[in-house]
Amino acid sequence: MGYYGCSRYSCPIEASIYEYRPSLAANALFIGLFALSALIHLIQFSIWRSHAIFTVPILLGCVGEIIGYAGRLMLNRDPFSLNGFLIQICALTIAPALFTAAIYFCMTDIARLFGCEGTSRLDPRQYAWIFIPCDFISLLLQGLGGGIASDAMLKRQNRLAGVDVMVAGLVFQVLSLFVFIVLLLELFTRVYRRGYLWKEVNDYEIKAGRVSVGGPACTALGRLYIFFPAFSLAILLIFIRCIYRVAELLHGFNGKLITKEGPFIALEGGMIVVAVFALHFGHPRVLNV
Repeated sequence: MGYYGCSRYSCPIEASIYEYRPSLAANALFIGLFALSALIHLIQFSIWRSHAIFTVPILLGCVGEIIGYAGRLMLNRDPFSLNGFLIQICALTIAPALFTAAIYFCMTDIARLFGCEGTSRLDPRQYAWIFIPCDFISLLLQGLGGGIASDAMLKRQNRLAGVDVMVAGLVFQVLSLFVFIVLLLELFTRVYRRGYLWKEVNDYEIKAGRVSVGGPACTALGRLYIFFPAFSLAILLIFIRCIYRVAELLHGFNGKLITKEGPFIALEGGMIVVAVFALHFGHPRVLNV
């Protein structure tokens, strides 16, 4: 028996929260893609033997995504499955916060690498000090809201309970990501400009014996062109996804957007899976840090 006494045999699908049967193919595909990305991240870690603080949150996030889409497969079998609904709403809401945690930890190393005077507005350590607590608060609010909503549905109470707390967590995540994006763009803009200045004096510096060809500064600058697009893409996609989830849950489980599977596949699953694969190239080890 599903929530509010309904089951796939006793109630029409329009009586379910989503008003549709989640796609078997799409959700199975997302499970496979997140499992593949987790495997690749694990292989990268085993080869490079560094940045566990970046890899572990990503692996945990991938596990969360897999669990969430497994919950949606349960809903494919029975759109009124209470367990399936609670598993997917909690896991898929919380998991992306783990990816942003990995990004925030990575930013400390990036700012330290390029953090010469006037390049980074913040001290490299301040990125973690500021944004990791923000991510934790967002994660806490989303988890708390999911717990309240789960408890209310298990007790067959108001199904809107806890949703406002989840939305507050998502809004806080959007705001903190926006500030982070502004600081990131400022940092990379300054690095880009200073990189060309560095190249202009490079020949003189090499002849003077002050730097060597292919040295750390030169290597880091070259690899920045690989790292920056991938790292930035991951952040942008997660940001778009968070805005979508705010819009989706803004009216609780009674809104119109929550009943549309197409936007969910594109703006939830699609955004996050591409972001996770982008982080294979937006890995701090690409910059040799």
